[in-house]
Amino acid sequence: MKKIIGLLLLSAVLFGTLSCTKKAKADPVAALKARGTFVLGLDDSFPPLGYRDDNNEIVGYDIDLAKEVAKRLGVSFKAQPIDWDAKEMELETGKIDCIWNGFTITEDRKNALSFTFAYLNNEQVLVVRNGSGIKTLADMKGKTLGIQSGSSAQDAVDEDANKEFKKNLANIIAFKDNITALNDLKIGGVDGVVMDSVVANYTISLTKEPFYVLNEALANEAYGIGFRKNEPELRDEVQKILIEMQKDGTVAAISQKWFGKDLSVIGK
Repeated sequence: MKKIIGLLLLSAVLFGTLSCTKKAKADPVAALKARGTFVLGLDDSFPPLGYRDDNNEIVGYDIDLAKEVAKRLGVSFKAQPIDWDAKEMELETGKIDCIWNGFTITEDRKNALSFTFAYLNNEQVLVVRNGSGIKTLADMKGKTLGIQSGSSAQDAVDEDANKEFKKNLANIIAFKDNITALNDLKIGGVDGVVMDSVVANYTISLTKEPFYVLNEALANEAYGIGFRKNEPELRDEVQKILIEMQKDGTVAAISQKWFGKDLSVIGK
C-alpha cells in the first residue's frame, strides 16, 4: 500500500511539474492575441515619438509604428503612459507589453530585457538658451544642468567619457520629463538641458522657443523596443512585422510624416 501511495504521490508531483513547465513555456504571442490588446508603455511628453497633441490624444512616430504592428498582429492598440523612472517595473508586473518610446539600447538593458534591433538612431545633446554664451560642453563649467530622471540622458552624463563635464557642473536638477526641464531652461532655472537630439530638434522647430542645440554630443545611441526577458517570441514577432513594414514602404511613409525624410535604420 505504501508503495502504491508513493507512486501516486510521485505521479502527482511529476504531473504538477509538467503542468508548470507547460505554463512557463506558454506562447506570449498567442497570449497577447487572446487578450486582444497590445499595450505600449511610454512617457507621453516625448515628441515626436510619443506625446499628447492639442486634443490630448497620444500621437507620434512610435505610436504610428506600434498601431500598425498591432493591426498586423490582429489586436487593438493601447498607449499607456507610465512613470519613466519605473518603466522596467511596469513591464515586469505585466501592466504593459513593451517599452516603446525612444528607449535607448544599452548593455545593461539588453541583459535585463528582450530588446529588438535598433529602429532609429539618436544622440544625447545639450540644449541652451540663445544668447547664453554657451557654445561648447566646457562652457557649462559652474552652471546648472537639467535632466530627465531615469533617462538615457542621465546615463550619458554619468558615463566615464563625460566625467569632466559632470565634475565641472555646479548642480544637476532632475525633472519628471523633458518638457518640464525645457520650461525651466526658458525661465533661467537651469543653464542647459541634456536630452535626445530627436526630441530637442523637433521641439525647437515646433515651438520656436529661443533655444539651440550644441553640435558637440555627449553620446551616440540607438532606440529599440524592450520586452520581458522571458518573452523573446513576442519580440521576434514584432521585429518580423517591422521588417515587413520597412520592405513595403510603411515605415518610410511614417518617417516622412514626422521627420520629412526616412530616418529609419530597420534592415540597414
